[in-house]
Amino acid sequence: MTQRKPPGVSFETWVDTQIARARERGDFDGLDGAGKPIPGLERDTSAYDWVVAKARREGIETAEMLPPGLALRRERDVLPERAARLGSEEAVRALAEDYNARVEAFWRTPQPSRWSPVPGLADVEALVEGWRRDRPPPEPALPPAPRPRRRWWRRNG
Repeated sequence: MTQRKPPGVSFETWVDTQIARARERGDFDGLDGAGKPIPGLERDTSAYDWVVAKARREGIETAEMLPPGLALRRERDVLPERAARLGSEEAVRALAEDYNARVEAFWRTPQPSRWSPVPGLADVEALVEGWRRDRPPPEPALPPAPRPRRRWWRRNG
């Protein structure tokens, strides 16, 4: 569009004229998707659906967009999965205690709304017990290989 709307002409009339001229020139011929429905128009989308789709297209994890209280609740839900990847009971305890410390810090900060979600503490002992239960049984220790006996005539040699 290289022209400005002339004074005294309504916006709708001017736009319709521009579209009619573009059709006559063939500017709309051979466009991708011509004659096909616009994707996504058949379903009713909300602003939330749009934001989630945009975040996925941009490669952003949707969990990162949660408010702090919900993010902590979600983190508590995945603690057993995270603990299963750890190699020691001390690491599992440290994971749970770190989470609980962040929840307690959240409790101490004022929230923007009294309806903000309040996360709960993780049960450290239950998490450790679940980690122990889900661990594969330890490999049986093999007895040390017997040392070959040395003959008496080779002892001093």
